[in-house]
Amino acid sequence: MPFTIAIGSDHAGFRYKEAIKAMLLAGGHTVTDMGTDSEVSCDYPDFIRPVAEAVARGDVQRGIVLGGSGNGEAIVANRVRGVRCGLCWSEETARLCRAHNDANCLSIGQRTISEELALKIVSIWLTTPFDGGRHIARIAKIDP
Repeated sequence: MPFTIAIGSDHAGFRYKEAIKAMLLAGGHTVTDMGTDSEVSCDYPDFIRPVAEAVARGDVQRGIVLGGSGNGEAIVANRVRGVRCGLCWSEETARLCRAHNDANCLSIGQRTISEELALKIVSIWLTTPFDGGRHIARIAKIDP
C-alpha cells in the first residue's frame, strides 16, 4: 500500500535521505521532501520539525527523519504532539517500532548504519502493521 510520506534531514543524513526518497518514489509512495538540499552544515530542527508537524496535522501518513546519529532528530520529532518517532538501527527495532508503538515517524542515523540496512529498515517499517491489543492502551497514555 503506498503512503504519503514527509522526509527531512540535516547535512549528516542528506545522502541517505536521497537514497530513501528514490526508493520510496520507485515504490509508488508520495514523498514530500522538507530538506535539506545538500551536505552543507545546517541545524537539524529546521528540517525535522516540519516533517513532524506534517505528520501531526495529518498532511502525510508517515514521516522519516535522518541525521548523523538520528538521536536529535527523534527528540525534535517527539516534541510535536501526536508524533511517535522511533530511532531504528536494526531490522528488529524497525519491526517493533511499528508493531508495538504504532510509530508514525522513523529516525535513522546515517553515521551509525550502512545504507543497505537503512533501506531495509524503511521497508520493514512501512510494511509492518501495528499489533494493536495491549499496545493500544499504552499508546493512549503518551498523549492523554
